[in-house]
Amino acid sequence: MTQRSIPALLLFASLVGVACSCGESVATNTAPANSPAAATKAKVETAAAVPADVVRASAPEVAIRAGGTAEATVRLDIADGFHINANPATHSFLIATKLEVTPGEGITSGAPTYPAPLMKKFAFDATPLAVYEGETPINLPLSADASAKKGARMVRAKIRVQPCNDDSCFPPRTLEALIPVTVN
Repeated sequence: MTQRSIPALLLFASLVGVACSCGESVATNTAPANSPAAATKAKVETAAAVPADVVRASAPEVAIRAGGTAEATVRLDIADGFHINANPATHSFLIATKLEVTPGEGITSGAPTYPAPLMKKFAFDATPLAVYEGETPINLPLSADASAKKGARMVRAKIRVQPCNDDSCFPPRTLEALIPVTVN
């Protein structure tokens, strides 16, 4: 390589670096305040600020005989000022509350029974929406195999919810609840 080509190569490299950094600054610039992108960003920032415990799940102990059935209750506690979509949800694009249980240790579950929803009107939809607020019990039938060993165990439940307030909905969450089950 000649001594003349080295400065030319350095000049070319610096121009490429400036061009690349210009592209980066354009990509990271903020959107105009009244644009849809800015509104979406504001909703995401608000969603990040929502406390993790806006919706909590718990379950009291259930006793069941080997070969028998019992009903468990998974209780959702929804913070004041928030709601979650009912099951079924009013619109197909809304995320319905959904309870799923992992069978194990001789315990299986049937289909959950969701409570009757509250029908509430919100400014962002012309139709009243089916929602849950406050304390919300979901009943769950459990069965124990005849060969289930006696004793205590935990049945794992996962509950998919989408917390919302009067203005917007936040990213869906999956909660876990352990259902204490004693086989007699």
